[in-house]
Amino acid sequence: MAYLTIAPLLAVAIGALLGVLLEAVVPRRARFVAQTWLAAAVIVVALGFTGRNWWDDTSRRLAGFGSVSVDTATVIIWAGLLVFGLGSVVLAAQRFAHAPGTSGVGVSSFTPMAVAAPGSVDEREAEAKGGEHTEVFPLMMFALTGMLLLPAASDLLTAFIGLEVLSLPLYLLTALARRRRLISHEAALKYFLLGAFSSAVYLYGAALVYGYASSSEYCGAIRQVGQAGGEVAGCGADFRAIDMALANTLGRDPLLLAGFGLLMVGLLFKVGAVPFHAWVPDTYTGAPTPVTAYMAVGTKVASVGALVRLLYVAFGGLQWTWLIPLAIVAALTMAVGSVFGLTQTNIKRLLAYSSIAHVGFVLAPIAAAVSVTTIEALTSMSAVVYYLAAYGLATLGAFAVVMVVRDGTGEVMDLAAWAGIGRRHPWVGAAMTLFLCSLAGIPATAGFIGKIDAFVVAWQGGLWWLVLLGLVFSLVAMVFYMRVVLTIWFAKAGEQPAAPAPEAPKAPEDASDDDAPTAVMQAVHPDDEAPAAVEPEVPEEPDDAPPASPVAGVDRVPKSLAILMGLCAAGTLAAGLYPGLFTHLASLAGQLLR
Repeated sequence: MAYLTIAPLLAVAIGALLGVLLEAVVPRRARFVAQTWLAAAVIVVALGFTGRNWWDDTSRRLAGFGSVSVDTATVIIWAGLLVFGLGSVVLAAQRFAHAPGTSGVGVSSFTPMAVAAPGSVDEREAEAKGGEHTEVFPLMMFALTGMLLLPAASDLLTAFIGLEVLSLPLYLLTALARRRRLISHEAALKYFLLGAFSSAVYLYGAALVYGYASSSEYCGAIRQVGQAGGEVAGCGADFRAIDMALANTLGRDPLLLAGFGLLMVGLLFKVGAVPFHAWVPDTYTGAPTPVTAYMAVGTKVASVGALVRLLYVAFGGLQWTWLIPLAIVAALTMAVGSVFGLTQTNIKRLLAYSSIAHVGFVLAPIAAAVSVTTIEALTSMSAVVYYLAAYGLATLGAFAVVMVVRDGTGEVMDLAAWAGIGRRHPWVGAAMTLFLCSLAGIPATAGFIGKIDAFVVAWQGGLWWLVLLGLVFSLVAMVFYMRVVLTIWFAKAGEQPAAPAPEAPKAPEDASDDDAPTAVMQAVHPDDEAPAAVEPEVPEEPDDAPPASPVAGVDRVPKSLAILMGLCAAGTLAAGLYPGLFTHLASLAGQLLR
C-alpha cells in the first residue's frame, strides 16, 4: 500500500531508467519515436496512479519512510506537474522543416551533436546525417522525478534531493539548443554556476536548522523513545520536528534565523524571485524552446509547492518573522518583472520577465497565510494552486505558439518579425492573443480569476499595500502583453525598427539577443572565431523596398502541437468562464498533512 501511495513518483523514475536502457538497445533511427512514446506512456501511467490516490482516502499519509507527504495538495500538484510534463514532451517531440513551405522529415529543437564545437565540421556532418539527441527524453523524465519529489518532501534532506534531481538534467538540457549554440552554452553555464551556488546555500541552511531542531526538547524525547524501543530515531530535519521545536521557543535563535534565511535563498532562486532572478532571462532565451517551457511551468509549480510546505508546515511558528520580508520580495518581483518586460524585443526574453512578474503575484497569497489549515474556502493554498494552473496553461500554450512561428532559419524570436502574423494565420494569432490576455489578467480568462483570488487572499491577510502594488504592476505588465497583440494583428509585415546612426553603434551589452559571443562565451570556447566587427551601413533604399530579412510565417502545424494548443486554450477559457469547478478543486488543496 505504501508503494501505491508514491506510485506516480516511482513510475516516472522507472520510466527515466527505461529511457536510458533504450539508448543502449534500440537502433539509432528508431530511438526518437521510441523515446517519445515511452515518455508519454510513463506520464499517462503516473497520471493513472495519481487518480487512484485521489479517490482512495487511505493514501493520504506519510510514505517513503516518512520522507514523502502525500496529502490532497500533493496529489493536485502531482497531477498538474504530470499534465504539464506531458505537454512539454509533446513540444520536445516536434520536428519542423527548415523553412515554411519546404518538405521533409524536418529537425527537432535540439543540437545534432552536443559534444561538437559550435560551427565545427563535426556539427555540420552530424546535421547533414540527421543526428538527434534522444537522450533529451530520459533527462526530462529525471527532471520530472525531482519535480514530483520536491513539493512532497517532508524533511529538508529529501527536499534537497528533489531539488538536485530536478536541476541537474535541466543544466544539460539548456545547453542543447540547435540554433545559437554559443548563447545556449552561456545560458547553461550561468544556470549551472548560480544553481550550484544556491544548492550549497540551501544545504548550509538545512545544516543550521538541523542543528537547532535536533537540540530541542521534542527531538530529545523522540530519541529516548527510539532508544527504549531498541532503535535509533533520527530527528531535526523533519518538518514536524522543526515545527514542534518552534512551539517550545520564541523563534529568535540566531542559528534558526540564519538557517531559515539560507533555506529561503535556495528556494527563491529556483522560483526566480527578486533578487535571485538574474539567471531567468538568459536561461530562458538560450535554452531550446521546449526546455524553456518545461522550466517556466514545471520548475515554478514544483518550487512554489515546496516553498508553501516549508513555510506553512515547518516554519509556521515563524509566520510573523517571514510574512513582511516575503511580501517585500513579492513586491520587488512584481516590479522587476513588469518594468523590465516593457523593454524586451525578444519574445522568449519577454516571456521570461513575464514569468518573473507572475512569481511576484503568486507570492502575495503565500505571504498572507490565510487559513492554511482549512478546506472548502478561499485560502492561501487554494489561491496558489489556481494561479499556478492558470499560469501553466497560458505559458505552455504561448511557448507552443513560439515554436510554430518560423522563418528560413528556424524559430523567430525578434518581435518585429511577428508583425501581421495574426492576419496571415488567424488561428495562431487568436491562440497567442488568448494566452497573452490570460497572462495579463483580462476578464473571461483563467488568469483573471487567478489574480482575483490572489489579491482577495492577500487583502484578507492584511497586505492591502501589496494588493495595490499588484494592481499597479498588473497594468504595467499589460502594456507589453498588449504590445505583442498589437504587433500580431495590426503591424505591417516587414516593418523594422529604425536603424541606428553610423556614429552611434550599439553598446556591447545591447547585443544580448544577437549571435555575437560575449566574454563568457569566449571563455568557454576560446578557439571559436568571433565575427569580425563591421561598421554599420545605412544604404539608401526606396520606400517600397522589400524587407531585408524573410518574414516570419507558420507552416503546417503538427497535429499533436495543434491539439496541445487547443487544450491549453480550452482550459484557459473554461477556467475563466466557468471557474466554479476549478475553484472547488483548488480549495481541496487547503489541507496540508503535518
